[in-house]
Amino acid sequence: MINKIINSCLNNPDNFIFGFADLNGIIEDSTFRYGLVIGKRLNNQIIDSIINGPTLEYFKHYKDINAELSELIHKIAGRISDTGFGCKIVEPTVGAAVTSTENYKLTLRTPVSHKMIGTRAGLGWIGKTGLFISRKFGPRLRLVSLLTDYPLEISGVPINKSKCGKCNICVASCPVEAATGQLWDVNTDRDAFFNAHKCRDNCQSLSRTRINIDATVCGICVSACPIGKSRRKS
Repeated sequence: MINKIINSCLNNPDNFIFGFADLNGIIEDSTFRYGLVIGKRLNNQIIDSIINGPTLEYFKHYKDINAELSELIHKIAGRISDTGFGCKIVEPTVGAAVTSTENYKLTLRTPVSHKMIGTRAGLGWIGKTGLFISRKFGPRLRLVSLLTDYPLEISGVPINKSKCGKCNICVASCPVEAATGQLWDVNTDRDAFFNAHKCRDNCQSLSRTRINIDATVCGICVSACPIGKSRRKS
C-alpha cells in the first residue's frame, strides 16, 4: 500500500529513488520505528557545469528541488496519516529551529539524518566527503525523509561500509581539503574522515564570492564523483 501511495505522488518515477528502513534503537525518538527516505535526481547538465564552485543555476536548482521534495513528503505524510498512522517529517534542508541550537552549532549534526536512513534502507553509502552516494544516481540527488509508526516493509539490506574503495577524486577536488580519504563505515564517526565545519565555511565563502549570495552551497565534489559521471554517461 505504501508503495502505491508514494508512486501516485511522483510526477516522474524514473527521477526518484525511495526506500524504507527499520530505525529501532538507532534514533532517540522511539515513537516512530520506521523511516522513509526519498531522493530526487539533480540535473546532470547543471551539475556538470560546476567546476570551481557553485553557479547561480545550481543554487536555483538546489532550492527548487528542495521545495519539490518538501511538497512531496508533506503530501505522502498526509496520505499516511489518513490511514491512522503517525508521521514526522524531516525536511530536505536543516531549518532555523535546528541550526539555532547550541548542539548544531558545535557539531553540525541533526537529530535524524537523511543519509543515515538511506544507508539503513540499502539505497547507498557515505562517501569520503560526507556525501550520500546512491546506487542509482551517485551523489547527484537531494534527499527528504519521514519517520512513521506505519509498519513499513524494509526495502533492502542495510549498507554498513563504503563502496568508494581507493578512489580519492572527491578528496582531491575539495579546495579546503575537508576530507582525510578514510573510508566510512557504521562504526566510524564522521569527524574521523570529514571536517564538516571546514566544508561549511568554504561553502559559505564560495557562495558569497562566486554568486554573491549568502548561502551554503558548493557542489564541487558532487560534480567530481565518478559514480555520478559513470551513471550519466551510461
